[in-house]
Amino acid sequence: MSGFRRGIRLGVDVGTARVGVARCDPDGLLAVPVETVPRGDEAIARIAQLAGEYDAFELLVGLPISLSGNETSSTADARSFAQDLAAVTGLAVRMVDERLSTVSAHAALRGAGRSQKSSRRIVDQVAAVVLLQQAIDVEKSTGTPAGALLPGS
Repeated sequence: MSGFRRGIRLGVDVGTARVGVARCDPDGLLAVPVETVPRGDEAIARIAQLAGEYDAFELLVGLPISLSGNETSSTADARSFAQDLAAVTGLAVRMVDERLSTVSAHAALRGAGRSQKSSRRIVDQVAAVVLLQQAIDVEKSTGTPAGALLPGS
């Protein structure tokens, strides 16, 4: 586990209607769901509040890139949201490739016997768990933090 930075991180899955939030323990053993925050004027403030409550040192925001590797309007939206989070929290924010995190979340929920409709309220949290766990695993295996540090954060 050399090179792993100890501390709590929040994973943030930015959607157009909802934002999923997950956290990990200080040793990065397990990412767990925290909350689904409605997307709106209070979303940044609520996530900043959660970061404070959990004493997070870093935020990992999912960067939605198309399967072909191209950026989309969702990519720009996630970057803008991440910049707002960095400005409000003062924390380091890393943009992490989240290709397939929502797909993986839906598959996991289906595997647990939940329909897509009954999963709607929690799929964003599960997607945040998936992206956070992947980022933790990358850092543990390589000694290098996952994703790209948002400039100025």
